[in-house]
Amino acid sequence: MKNFPRLTMILFGILLTSCDGLFQYNPNQILLKDDERDLNAKNIEKIKSLPVKDTLRFILMGDTQRWYDETVKFVESANKQRDIDFVLHAGDISDFGITKELKWINEIMQNLRYPYLTVIGNHDIVANGSDAYVRMFGPLDYSFVYGHYKFIFINTNSLEYGLDGSTPNVPWLKAQLTDNPDKKETIVIGHVPPFDADFDRNLEKDYTGALASDTNLKFTLYGHQHAFKEGEFYDDGVQYYLTTSMGARGYLVITSWKGGYKVERIEF
Repeated sequence: MKNFPRLTMILFGILLTSCDGLFQYNPNQILLKDDERDLNAKNIEKIKSLPVKDTLRFILMGDTQRWYDETVKFVESANKQRDIDFVLHAGDISDFGITKELKWINEIMQNLRYPYLTVIGNHDIVANGSDAYVRMFGPLDYSFVYGHYKFIFINTNSLEYGLDGSTPNVPWLKAQLTDNPDKKETIVIGHVPPFDADFDRNLEKDYTGALASDTNLKFTLYGHQHAFKEGEFYDDGVQYYLTTSMGARGYLVITSWKGGYKVERIEF
């Protein structure tokens, strides 16, 4: 038995080595390959290279969490849709904020025929998940312009920040809505909708007021509640749309054109 300590160390090393050949000490360690970094910025460049059309058509999906098989089925269904420009993931990519979860979902989403973009969800912030998200996908709040539209992605996960008045960053949102010299139609995407209990009640009026005061706002999109919902929840002219989870096997296809749009619920 004199070789027992050496054998123990070898077995310990095997257990700690990840399947992609990287030596991983704990599940919260953030180990990424070059092609797994800054994914939102890379996919925005792909979207901007697409020809601009009169009609924009994209998918809103979300809450992949531990529904890996269902996410595979989503990709198969999404790839059958016609004339899709890109996919928006409305957050909760992971369940426990672990880098491996983000990587596993990204590996599945790489099979999409279209670029995809994400907004951070509350589960993605667990542990050091926000650091992993930033390294893998990019800033928690960001925007980009494509064709006739300005897309604004904002972290709305108030509860994970102790409802301390910092999240969502309403001043940043107002600045983004104001910074629109060409009067692009704006679409705002978050994870937690403002009428949810996890949204900071002290920021709800300021947030929804900012949306309602933007004459260029087309609609606003969310996930989190694992159900399809839609409506003008504040009687202020702003239309809210929520997509369901991958566990519920559904997503939205949104077709938009100047002066109008259509939202379809898809089940797979």
